[in-house]
Amino acid sequence: MERYRLKVHEEGAVIIPAEVRRKFGIADGSYIELIVDEDEIKIVVPKALTSAFGIDGEKGLKVVENIVASRRAEVETEVRNRC
Repeated sequence: MERYRLKVHEEGAVIIPAEVRRKFGIADGSYIELIVDEDEIKIVVPKALTSAFGIDGEKGLKVVENIVASRRAEVETEVRNRC
């Protein structure tokens, strides 16, 4: 396990060391997630559609649209069956 000591700067900013950014593909404009779990803080690099599905851009948008349409149809069916 690697451990880094980071200094908290103005407005709570911290600098992620270059070698860590390279290792995890964190570039200018990237998003990371901060997870607070009781007395721990974890920084996670979220998976992109590219790594999750092997697609991105327009293809990724189509996948999301298909998922939303499918779920909408399921909800409509559930509502109709209750009445």
